[in-house]
This record gives sequence, C-alpha cells and structure tokens, in this order.
Amino acid sequence: MRILNETQEALLASDRNVLSDLRASLIRFGASEEDEKTLAQSIRQLDELFLLVVVGEFNSGKSAFINAFLGEKLLQEGVTPTTTQIYLIRYGEERQNLVENGNLQVITAPLEMLNDISIVDTPGTNAIIRKHEEITTQFVPRSDMVLFITSADRPFTESERAFLERIREWEKKVVVVLNKIDLFQTEEELAQVQRFISDNARSLFGVTPEVFPVSSRLAFRAKQGDSSLWQMSRFETLETYIKTTLDEKGRLKLKFLNPLGVGKYLVGKYLEEINARLDLLKADFALLEDIEAQNGVYRQDMERDFAYRMADVENVLFEMEQRGQDYFDETLRVGRVFDLINKERIQREFTQRVVGDAPQRIEVKINELIDWLVDSDFRQWQAVMDHLAERRRQHQERIVGADVSAGFHHERQRLIEEVGAETSRVVDAYDKQREAEAIAVGAQGAVAALAATEVSAVGLGALVALLATTAAADVTGVLLASLMAALGFFIIPARRKQAKSEMRAKIGEMREQLTRSLRSHFQQEIERSLRRINDGIAPYTRFVRAERTKLADARQELEAVRNTLAQLEIEINDL
Repeated sequence: MRILNETQEALLASDRNVLSDLRASLIRFGASEEDEKTLAQSIRQLDELFLLVVVGEFNSGKSAFINAFLGEKLLQEGVTPTTTQIYLIRYGEERQNLVENGNLQVITAPLEMLNDISIVDTPGTNAIIRKHEEITTQFVPRSDMVLFITSADRPFTESERAFLERIREWEKKVVVVLNKIDLFQTEEELAQVQRFISDNARSLFGVTPEVFPVSSRLAFRAKQGDSSLWQMSRFETLETYIKTTLDEKGRLKLKFLNPLGVGKYLVGKYLEEINARLDLLKADFALLEDIEAQNGVYRQDMERDFAYRMADVENVLFEMEQRGQDYFDETLRVGRVFDLINKERIQREFTQRVVGDAPQRIEVKINELIDWLVDSDFRQWQAVMDHLAERRRQHQERIVGADVSAGFHHERQRLIEEVGAETSRVVDAYDKQREAEAIAVGAQGAVAALAATEVSAVGLGALVALLATTAAADVTGVLLASLMAALGFFIIPARRKQAKSEMRAKIGEMREQLTRSLRSHFQQEIERSLRRINDGIAPYTRFVRAERTKLADARQELEAVRNTLAQLEIEINDL
C-alpha cells in the first residue's frame, strides 16, 4: 500500500485500535474461535494489498472472467467442480504456481494491475460439494470487494441468493456480473434477465447494486487479438467501473471499511447473543424472585400461624391460672386452717385441681405445632422442586446448537438439573418423624434451659407441670409460714390476696418464659428451613447473578465499540 498522509494514518490507527478492542471483548466473552480468527485476519488485512474476491456457482464462468480481466489465461477453466482450491493471484516478477497450504494456491504474474490489487478465485458456492461453499464462505470476510458472477443460463438461482444473504451480513461492497451474455438471442432477453437480477438484488440488499452484463469468453478472445469482439463482450464498461472504483482513493476507502464491516457484523452477532442470554436469564430471575417471594410469604404465614397456635398454648395457661385463683379463694379460709398446715396435701390438691390436664393439653398443642411446622417445611420444598422441574422442562425445549452459546446453555442446564435433583433428593428423603423428633427435642431444650431444668427424657408437659407445682410450692410456702406465725381473721384474707397476686405473677412468668422459649426456638426452625432452601439453590442463584453482571458488562463494551465503528465509518467515507 502506498504511503498514507497524516489523516489516513490516523484513521488506520483508529481502525486497528477499535478492532483490537473488539477482539479483546470477544475473547473475554468467549466468542467462537472461528469468529476471533476472522477478526484477526481482517486486522492483518489492513496491511496487505486490496483484495478482490470473485465468487459464484461453479460453471458460472469465474475463472474465465478473471482470465479475461487480466488478459492472460492464468486459471484453468472447467465445467465440473473438481477441486476445493482457492487461487490467490498476486504480482510477481515471473509466473509461478505455489501451494501455500492444503486449500490455497498462489499464482504470481508480472501484470501491472496486480501492483495494486490481489484477486481471489473461490470454489463454486453450490452445495453439491459442501466443502467448496465452506471454504468460500470463510474467505469472503477477508475481501475488500466482492465480484459476484452469475451465469446467463441460470441467473440468480436460489443457492446464489442464499449465499448473497451471507455476504450481506459482512457489509461487503458487492458488484454483480451477469456472465455469458453471448447465449442470449436478443437484447430483449438480456434486458429481461438483467431486470430480474436487479429486482432480486434490490430486495436482498435494500439498494440496487451495479449489475454488469458481460461475455468473458468474447472479452478474452478480444484481448488475445480479435478486437472485433471487444464491443460485443461489453467488458469495457465493467473494467472502467472497477478501475475507477479501485483508484487509489477508492481502494483506500474500501480497504479501511472492510474490517469495519466485519467488526459491525460480529458486534451485531454477539449483541444479539448477549440479549438472547439476558432474555433467558430474565426468566431465571423471575423464577428465583418467585421462590424468594414465596419464601417471604412462607415466613409471614408461619409467623402469623405460629402466633395463633401459641395463643392456644397460652389459653391453657390462662385457664390454669384462673383455676389457681379459684383454688386460693376456696382454700385460704379460716375454716380450713388445719388443712392449710398440711403442705403436702395442699400441693397435691393444687396439682390435681389447678394443674390438672394442662401439661397434657400443652403437650398435644406443641406436638400439633411441630407437625404443622414439619408439613409446612416439606410443602415449601415441594413448591421449590416443582418450580425447578418446570424450568428444567422449559430449558430442554430450547434447541441448543454447537455454537458460541453452547457453553453458556450447557452450564446453565447443568446447574438447573443439579439443583433440581438435589431438591428432589431432599423431598424424597424427607423423614417427617425424624424432623419432628429433632424439633421436639430442641423445643424441650429451649424451655428447660430457661427453666434451669434438666431435660433428659422429660417431655414439655412434664416441664410445665414441674414449673407450675414449683410456683405453687413457692406461694403456698410463703402463705403457710405466715399462717403458722400468726393466725387470725384479718391475716388470712390479706395472705390470700398476697398468695393470689404471687400466684398470678408466678404463672405469668412461667407463661411468658414458655412462650418466649418456644417462639425463639420455632423462629430458629423457620430460619433453618429457609436457609436450607436458599443453600440448595445457591449454585443456580450465583450463576444467574454472575452471568447477568458479565453479560451487562459485555453488552456495554460492545455497544461502545459499535458507536466507535459508526463514527469511524463516517470519517472514512468523508476521505
């Protein structure tokens, strides 16, 4: 490439920088090796000669066109797709044919036109030999201009249209050449086919590309000496266009724009992939938010229902307290002075008439509360399992191909399946009896710890009885000591009042102690239940949150690159 001026050098540097930034972003994102390689080749292409790539179906006359364009028969012409070779024609002091690698042969020739451009002849794009089309498709992104050759005997076929759609994605400068026009019998036939190509090309590209009707066969013969065929070949119009378009300024603009088109295509491709992944993660977040919301409702419902159930326990204690008040009204009377002296009898009567079946009733209420907690925990696990099973089903319905997104989908699917399997395992292995026993032991321990009582094999009901009778002994002990010191009609009513007050305080303290202990313990059980669920889905949650952050960062990077590419394109077009 010729020496550039200061403005052109700055644009070239900007071109390289933005494309290098894009390459780094794609590597961080995990772009496919093929796309990363394509971009790297486009960056290197900035330092090479202008690359004119000739494409089309086999037997459309690509080799014949190049031979006619250069005026020498450098390429073998044939009617069958016998090779997968790409031929790169460049300037050389002498004609040589060198094999550069398995699919690329380099032909050199001392032709003036090759001082400024290199020409590539690609295999046919027909799908008869699939390898041909793959090679051509991989080479197109490197081109600075594409000459698309279609044949007059089968113009603009469906396979040609499909191939041009892929070329369009790379935003290449495309010139359409209608070859073999010497097959037409009349000008009307030629005009009709030319309109057909123009209309289809316009619907494909959005604009009408240049369409040049030529006869490569007649043009080559004309350049070989039969000048009478030159005008009939209509080759001069095409040559003039190419030479004018590919003057120094034109080549430079196309050379600079070529990698930008590659970059824009890759930015668009991966932004689409990022948005698709983010849309998929939205559903994951909706699932996790739904589970989180359900856990919040579960917590609120449990706390509300626990309060109702504890109210039943407190009512039993209130009733016991009321019986205690009635018992003291009946017992602490002057007429029963001698009965009051018998402390053991008083305590026995207190146990029978005041405590009564309260411990058993409390035991039943507590067991019901435990069963309710275990059932609620189990149902919550089932709800989470059902959510994950539905998400697993939805994910399996999504077709995951062997593309750049496969790794993301496989990792996501693995986590959904593992978390779902773990949740199912918990539900399947859920032993309600074992869970209930563990909670019951914990509840007994909580109450006993505050009551300074050993638990051992004692149940909650026995603990309540022990606390109640201890309170009674404290009250009656004070009362009896007073009675033994001084009996009297005035002392007994005063002591009865005092005993009732102290009894109320003792029972109230016991009720508060029992309620506080159980509430604290069951609150811990609810938190443990929720923590187990959150821990179970934590790997899935971490993946979703980390991927969203990663994708948001990648989208921001690519959008910044896209804006820079658009600005550079404006500056290059203003050259």
